[in-house]
Amino acid sequence: MAVLKTILYLLVYPGLLFLFVYGTFCEWFDRKVYARLQNRMGPTHTGRWGLLQPVADFFKLMAKEDIVPDAADKPLFTLLPIVGLAVVATAGLLMPLWNPFPEAAGLISFQGDIIVLLYLLSLPTLIAFLAGWSSTNIFSQIGGTRVLTMLFGYEVPLFMAVLSPAILANSWRIAEIGAFYRARPLLLLPNVIGFVVALICVQAKLERTPFDIPHAETEIVGGTFTEYSGKKLAFFRLMTDIELVVSSGLIAAIFLGGFGGSPILAFLQFVVKTLAVIFLLSLIRALTSRIRVDQVVAFAWKTMAPLAVLQLLIVIIIKGLLK
Repeated sequence: MAVLKTILYLLVYPGLLFLFVYGTFCEWFDRKVYARLQNRMGPTHTGRWGLLQPVADFFKLMAKEDIVPDAADKPLFTLLPIVGLAVVATAGLLMPLWNPFPEAAGLISFQGDIIVLLYLLSLPTLIAFLAGWSSTNIFSQIGGTRVLTMLFGYEVPLFMAVLSPAILANSWRIAEIGAFYRARPLLLLPNVIGFVVALICVQAKLERTPFDIPHAETEIVGGTFTEYSGKKLAFFRLMTDIELVVSSGLIAAIFLGGFGGSPILAFLQFVVKTLAVIFLLSLIRALTSRIRVDQVVAFAWKTMAPLAVLQLLIVIIIKGLLK
């Protein structure tokens, strides 16, 4: 029975099936919000309100021809989409969304799980770089280089911003951090700066406008994934959808009080809060235009890093006053 329960957790909820369904729904929500902000309709035809469009896109890619360039590093080129999907799916299992109690939250919950989650969210960036490099296409390699360059800009501010609430909560466990702020909602206010920094850094991590430099169609065709097609491209797109869910869930768990109450209420809070974060990400996407990669790094170190340090100082001072 315990083995069956574990398999259900891994494959159904909160495992791969749930992440696939909710990931594609979040893609639809993002595309719909982004379109409406630009006075467009967005997905409309596949399913009611176009809800099934991301699912249809996924299966359409799965049915298309899978081409591997002759000059590519074939084993690496083929393996990377699978590894990328496995990494973000594993990160999803760390989200405390199926059980609201800190002592038993998430399929895998332990002190330090926030560090592991941040580490797992860093890996897709390296996978994208290797994907571009292994294809040996000049556009893909330029895109991969841009991915790695951006990593050195936003990663440090993101880590500092996300870990600041953990310092005040005196815990490195995501579920306990959420429970701490649910019990003390006023202490969410000192973390507003960190919330803004984390939101912008996640936008850069997901390579969304204005940080979509690695796959700028007008400059480098499709960037990192130019040579990918068929099943491999479908896996990469699903990886991006799940990464969006996990990143939004992390921000919601840390900065918006997590997910508490009964299991159903906790799930509803997860959905509402992650969609609220995705709405803000879509708003940033609609209000901005692409910038250069050097501007990303300069903005990260000149603006985001100092703000993240300021957030840390505020948290340390408040923690000292609370003692």
